[in-house]
Amino acid sequence: MTYYTKYAEKKFDILNKYKVYFTREQVEDTIRLPDKIEKKGKYFGARKDDIKVIYRKDGETNRIITFYPVK
Repeated sequence: MTYYTKYAEKKFDILNKYKVYFTREQVEDTIRLPDKIEKKGKYFGARKDDIKVIYRKDGETNRIITFYPVK
């Protein structure tokens, strides 16, 4: 199960203002099948193609903190 924080929900609109468009499916696919994954403390950073997602695992739930474009 995937849960988006309030900030992560707003992040879609924030990025849309700058003509950067990501879908929920892209964000969730990045967590499921990352090209690269990093761990820092209790947070994970998953990277795939041109997106990076910062999230935390709470049991079976992935809590998405934020996401952003990368090169």
